[in-house]
Amino acid sequence: MEKAGTVDYVAGAISSLGMSLLVALLLCFTGAIVSAFASSTALLGAIIPLAVPFLLQGHVSAIGVVAAIAISTTIVDTSPFPTNGAHVVANAPDDRREQVLRQLLIYSALIAIIGPIVAWLVFVVSGLV
Repeated sequence: MEKAGTVDYVAGAISSLGMSLLVALLLCFTGAIVSAFASSTALLGAIIPLAVPFLLQGHVSAIGVVAAIAISTTIVDTSPFPTNGAHVVANAPDDRREQVLRQLLIYSALIAIIGPIVAWLVFVVSGLV
């Protein structure tokens, strides 16, 4: 992504929005949604650099934004697509596997919506950190 210029392009587009609180919320949602299908750890290494240009402006707490992104990204690890969730589904009894999969999908969808909002409110908007 870096060689293709994707990181610079997205970082520039994000920082051009000009509204720091909105940018932080969008990054939290991006982290949660993408992480529901991929590795949270790998995603953190890609999404945190996207926040740097607008964090340098100093309108919001850098620690608060990074904490909110990290929580938003890792809270959806129970999704059935990454490793942890796939292990849960694979180890469910055969007669309950479909039910476990469905429950994890619903739970993960709700967490991918609610988690970033709560993390953003607590760590970015309130300025606790």
